[in-house]
Amino acid sequence: MLLSALTFGLLGSFHCVGMCGPIAFMLPVDRTNNVKKFSQIFIYHFGRLFAYSLIGLIFGFVGKGLYLFGLQQQLSIIIGILMIIIVLIPYKTFNKYNFSKPLYKLISKVKNALGKELKKKTPDTFLTIGFLNGFLPCGLVYMALFGSLASGDALQGSLYMLLFGVGTIPLMTTAIYFGNFLSGKVRQHIRKAIPVVVVCIGLLFILRGLGLGIPYVSPLPVSEEVSSSYECYDETEK
Repeated sequence: MLLSALTFGLLGSFHCVGMCGPIAFMLPVDRTNNVKKFSQIFIYHFGRLFAYSLIGLIFGFVGKGLYLFGLQQQLSIIIGILMIIIVLIPYKTFNKYNFSKPLYKLISKVKNALGKELKKKTPDTFLTIGFLNGFLPCGLVYMALFGSLASGDALQGSLYMLLFGVGTIPLMTTAIYFGNFLSGKVRQHIRKAIPVVVVCIGLLFILRGLGLGIPYVSPLPVSEEVSSSYECYDETEK
């Protein structure tokens, strides 16, 4: 499942360049000193990864609570179905109902803080910009959060979001260095590929929840694994 986080990040980074690209282009990096520029970009990414890991830790902790109540398998199935439904629902429908409206106040505060930081050039600026950038609303981030929730463990949830963030680094870094380097046709093909990948990952989550006994893909529930191993132990004793 952790591989799906990296895949989300790699493909999602094409979406991120469109959403967060303006922030990346506006980073007050020192363009006269390559070493300093590299270190500033590194700090910016570190801030984003820290924010993603923190959010993943929280969602993973919630997932652990559901796991303790024996809802892990059901949760995985529900999350897989939600991923597929969200991809199939037209984007205009989301805009119509505006699901992010309750978060508007928080988002506006984050944007205001980002605006102030982008005007600074102090050493901590890039860490703060990256950290705040990690809290901006993004559809692919929401999908990754579903994955961290389904992990059923706080540390696993944090790692899931960390790997998602790592996947976005190559393209985001390239965008900072070279600006808008992708042609319209390439971006269009990538946008079409993202929903297909999301559906595939959604199906993986559903398979995982079904507990079909397929190693690494759809393992048996823990209780069944313990029960089967206990039975085998009894047979050998006889």
